[in-house]
Amino acid sequence: MELRHLGRTGLRVSRLGLGTLTWGRDTDEHDAADQIKAFWEAGGTLVDTADVYADGGAEYLLGQLLEGLLPRRDLQIATKAGSVPDPDRRFDTSRGHLLAALDASLERLGTDYVDLWQVHAFDPFTPIEETLQALDIAVSSGRARYVGVSNFSGWQLAKAATWQLASSGAHTRLASTQMEYSLLQRGVEREVLPAALDLGVGLLPSSPLGRGVLTGKYRHTTPADSRGASELAAFVAPYLDEEASRIVEAVAIAADGLATTALNVALAWVRDRPGVTAPIVGARNAQQLRAALSAESLSLPDEICQALDDVSAPVHRYPDQDWSTL
Repeated sequence: MELRHLGRTGLRVSRLGLGTLTWGRDTDEHDAADQIKAFWEAGGTLVDTADVYADGGAEYLLGQLLEGLLPRRDLQIATKAGSVPDPDRRFDTSRGHLLAALDASLERLGTDYVDLWQVHAFDPFTPIEETLQALDIAVSSGRARYVGVSNFSGWQLAKAATWQLASSGAHTRLASTQMEYSLLQRGVEREVLPAALDLGVGLLPSSPLGRGVLTGKYRHTTPADSRGASELAAFVAPYLDEEASRIVEAVAIAADGLATTALNVALAWVRDRPGVTAPIVGARNAQQLRAALSAESLSLPDEICQALDDVSAPVHRYPDQDWSTL
């Protein structure tokens, strides 16, 4: 699998990442082992998790697999911290909480360091300089090699990245930001992606298949074994409207013309967008993952990319488009 630099850093990762959101919950140790082995055999290196996935179960399961299945040095482990099970405060990015969470993650993962440590979301109750100080401490202490953020808006990302670059003292630059991005969700193109490109921050798209909708599985019905038929139905529902159906049909037409799958077309589109380092793909089993990994050999023709861009184009008005033309 092709490797890419993560933002403006020296770290190179596979251009497709393996997500572990369901590990330890819907994905058991056997399916997880099959997935990570298939990913590794395909040349994949970046594995993404978080301390809240399955209440730490995903990290623990990943750690068990690293201990007995694959060499630690062959993978880049990315995890997140900052989400808390508190209805009054969903995120806590205080220095104390973040560093304690990192230590707990390392213990579950059974490793001395993570390759990428990410703040899971912006916390309006903690000064950004305090949050960023925790990232600096993690890197200077050797517990994290690189750091990033997740679910930050454009101004939040710009403020954090600029603070690291411009404030006095030794600070670790942000390597990445993880955001939802697909043909069905192009909101990051308004401000997040331009900020990331300008600041040299690599984008790691989550839900690159539109929460599974872009595979075409919901075109005619809702499969009984799908997320749309589970307790996650509300997660999928926003992408089952008329506009989404029009985009899915365009992807299906492109796939037929290229003799490939809708999954491959949708994944190749987001993978090769400017500023993208590696989409993060989750799967229920190794068979699903191998289907996604097969997109590695696909490069979309310019005409197909333009057609998909046109059919899925979000409405950008003032001040996002050039105001001088209004």
